[in-house]
Order: sequence, then structure tokens, then C-alpha cells
Amino acid sequence: MNQKPPAKLPDLSEMSARIKPGTRRFFILGLTVLFGMMMPARGELPPAGDKPVPALKDIYKNDFLIGVAVGPYVYQNEDKTIGELVAKHFNCLTCENAMKWASLHPAAGVYTFETADKLVEFAKAKAMQVVGHTLVWEQQTPEWVFKGADGKDANRDVLLVKMREHIEKVAGRYRGKIKGWDVVNEAVAGGGKEWLSDSPWKRIIGEDYVLKAYEFAQQVDPKAELYYNDYELENPLKRERCVRLVKGLMDKGIKIHAVGNQAHWSLTKPSIAEIEQTLKDFVALGVKINFTELDVTLYNWGDKNDIYQTGAPPEVLQQQAARYAAIFALFHHYRQHIDRVTFWGPTDKYSWLNSFPVRHTNHPLLFDRAGLPKPAFWSVSEAAGEQKPR
Repeated sequence: MNQKPPAKLPDLSEMSARIKPGTRRFFILGLTVLFGMMMPARGELPPAGDKPVPALKDIYKNDFLIGVAVGPYVYQNEDKTIGELVAKHFNCLTCENAMKWASLHPAAGVYTFETADKLVEFAKAKAMQVVGHTLVWEQQTPEWVFKGADGKDANRDVLLVKMREHIEKVAGRYRGKIKGWDVVNEAVAGGGKEWLSDSPWKRIIGEDYVLKAYEFAQQVDPKAELYYNDYELENPLKRERCVRLVKGLMDKGIKIHAVGNQAHWSLTKPSIAEIEQTLKDFVALGVKINFTELDVTLYNWGDKNDIYQTGAPPEVLQQQAARYAAIFALFHHYRQHIDRVTFWGPTDKYSWLNSFPVRHTNHPLLFDRAGLPKPAFWSVSEAAGEQKPR
């Protein structure tokens, strides 16, 4: 059998010379991890069985919290190992769906706190902090919220009363148990002439619905951190509008602690330079920026194929590892401005990307479906380099 000559690795110095200086070191780190894992056995990252698996929360203990979004499976007996994995690697918990309006408050006067309560109890038992997600959002809010007693659209006063009552009930129940709240989720428009998204909240109450939500939350739990959470903040227009929103709230006396960047990213987008510019713009605003829903999909958005149903090829997992390495090198560089990095799911098995925006088998997280660390885990565990106090 004829053997192919060994592949020539690219000259990183030549390639990096064409990259913007401010992001060159992140580019080099990503490529180093990628091509290092493509080398023969000596250059590969070791599988989990070859060495102890460190806890992510310990690796980044001097930098920022390592969070995870979970559902009730974490305390149920269907998968006995998932709770152990979550407790080992993460020190902050977000309820993926259990604290959204449709889950907690499905009908007028009806509250269903059981799942959220158990998740908060789980977090307390595992010495994890809790982030509340989310108080006011257009989606996963029942239709009845926006209707009056006559079944027609509610008016401003009626909807404000509903908003206040919901926030008082929910934030009040978890007062002292929650680190902070995603008070408003996804209010900013990414395009068009209107700077806020068209939603029933805005149409019925007006643009100040955002301010009202923060005023209510701040009154109910003055000690809780208040966050604004959104996606695609690497879009310059959307980021500019988000800065406008947050600055306006701060000017009116609202104590915004951090902006949450949802960070649902792909193998190539957004670029490291775009992520870094987003960081810089919020640093200049004087707030923290948290990465709240991190995952790296293997598909393009909306792909209907299922080419990874039987698993992702090694070369794709290596590309994902390089991507995560560059991302976490950037996070580590800006660690003084980041309080939390939260993964949207603990393992590939529990990722929302398996069913949204289409149903297919995705592999976007650091742990595979069996809970074993992937190449991406090892690249993240090594991306920070020498750990130094903040």
C-alpha cells in the first residue's frame, strides 16, 4: 500500500501576519490546538481515560464562574451521572426553561414552582449560584398575558399590573436565593428602523416596558444583580442599540450589573475580532459582559440534514476544539470584565440544538452524549494557560 507523505503544516507566522494584530494571538492559539490535534499519536490531546479530568470550575476559579443551563433531568434518576457531572464542573446554574413565564405562570392566578424550586434546591446542595432566566420576554409567554378580561388585547395599565404581579411573585419567591436575573430578554431589534423589537410588550405598554420591568425587579429584590440578555450582539447595529438601551436604563437609576451575550456560535461565526469588539464596547459602557448561553454548533443555522447522526468526524471535533480554544483565550484575556460563562446545556445529549431550529443530531458542547470530555473540553481546559489571581 502506498503511503501518502506527511501533510505539511501551514506556517502560522505567515498566516498570522495577515490577521489583525489585536486578535493574532487568539488566532495562533486556535490553529495551534487544531493542527496539534491533527498530528500523529504523540501530538494528540489524550482521551479522558489517560489522565484525570479536571473540574472546569477549578481551572477558571480565579477568572469567572463556569455556569450551565439545565432542566429537571439534573435531579431525576433517569441519568444518575448527569447531576454528578454538573456538580463537578460548574458553579453556577441557570434554569433552562423552568423560570420562564409559560413554565411558572401558565394561567392567570396559577403558579407552578415545583421544577424551579427543585433546581434551586439542587444548586444549593451543590454549592452552586443561581441565575434567574427570565422575567420578561416575548416568547414562551402565554397568550393570556396580553389579553384583557374581554379576550381582546389588554391595555397598558392592565399589562403593567400583570407584569408587576408576576415579577413580585417570582422574584419575591427567590429573593436571597438568586444571584441575579435576566430581567428582560431579547428586546433589541437587529435590523429595520425600529430600535426595539416588535413585541406585545412594546405594542401595548410602549418602549418604557423595559424600564418598568427593571424598576419592578429592583424594588422586589434590591440585592439581586440585574442583567439584560440578548443574542447576535456582534452585529454592530444591534450592539449599538443594546448600548443605547443599557445606558438609558443606567441614566434612569437602574443598576445594570451585566449584559448577557447569548453566544450561540458556529465553527466560524462570529469572528474572534467581532467578539472582541463587542467586549470592548460594553467595557467602555462600564458594565460586565457575561456569556450566557454558549455553544458551538456543527451545522449552519437552519440546515435540515442530519449528517452527524452517528457521530461527528474527528476532524470536525478538532475544528470545534480549536474554535473553543480561541474563544476561551479571548475570555481569559478579558477576565476582569467577565463574571460568568454559561454553557447552554451540560452535554450534547441535552442541547437545545438537537431540536431547534430543526431536529437533527448536534454536538455543540464540551461533553459527548455519554458525558465524556471531547477534544473541545481539553482545549478549553488548557486555553487559560497559567492561572493568575484577578
